[in-house]
Amino acid sequence: MAKPGYGKRSTPGQQPRTRDDFALLPTRERYLAGFVDHLPDGASMSVKQLAKQLPLYGQQAISTALKALCVAGHLRRVRCSVGTGDETRWVFRTFWSRTARDNEWWNTYLATETTTQAAAPAEPPAASAPPAPAPVAVPQQRTAPKPKSPEHETTPAPVGTPAAAPTGGAAASSPAYLALAELGRKDIRLALSADDCAALAPQAAEWLARGVTTSYLTAALTAGLPAQVDCPPRFIRHRLTDKIPPQLSAESASPSSGTSEPPARRLLVECTDCGRPGQPEALPDGLCRPCRAAHTESQQAASPGPTEIAAVKAHMANLRDLLKAP
Repeated sequence: MAKPGYGKRSTPGQQPRTRDDFALLPTRERYLAGFVDHLPDGASMSVKQLAKQLPLYGQQAISTALKALCVAGHLRRVRCSVGTGDETRWVFRTFWSRTARDNEWWNTYLATETTTQAAAPAEPPAASAPPAPAPVAVPQQRTAPKPKSPEHETTPAPVGTPAAAPTGGAAASSPAYLALAELGRKDIRLALSADDCAALAPQAAEWLARGVTTSYLTAALTAGLPAQVDCPPRFIRHRLTDKIPPQLSAESASPSSGTSEPPARRLLVECTDCGRPGQPEALPDGLCRPCRAAHTESQQAASPGPTEIAAVKAHMANLRDLLKAP
């Protein structure tokens, strides 16, 4: 089995499984197709893994059989980009169809959004928190309570000294406040206290309201600093006032502001023989142009015509006559 979410993917709309599903295929391809058809979704479809589980054929024979199944319309190998931002990676998938499909069907299916969602790795279900144990009834004790000594009596807290509450409140969690708090980590010359961040947060919020991002705000405040900043709060207040950007329209807002739609995942078909990626229309029968030409030539060379068969038989008969001659 492959990792959860990777490996085989079954296509929708297949015919019910019967004993004659792959009767028109050669023996090796029929054997491999029957094995792959019974694999669960997510099972590994690499040539090396299939050769380990099928002792009758080696890796070269499995690779050739997979190419023949791809040409017959039973499978397509694809790669899909998943993740967002800098964590994008490519995952590999093999779509399988018990019912043979033509190139037009595969091109239409691979272009749909449902295929892209199916190619994305399945995320493991979140572990649910264990249920809280039921309270156990404790029988009431009959022993009399001990009298409290004066030194063990608890003194209530003074009314005039309440517990200290966290300062900042909602302002401390605003993007403007957090951007100002990060300035000291970007450059020690702009280190601000909590009170300074709370006082400057309204001015920084005006920048964000004009359509800029927190990265733009940080870059504008930290660019071209002097060798020494005597008063960081006064310096930042001056820059927030003098360098305030113009108002940006909603259409020109940066995608990183979180208002734009996430980019669509790309899905590329791989050549079953050499692994070259491309669009579904550029790889008919799941093969690139060089591999498809080589596959056609090998098929033509493997099936001689009646004239060639008759010539071989005549040549063999002539050799037998020469061997019988004294």
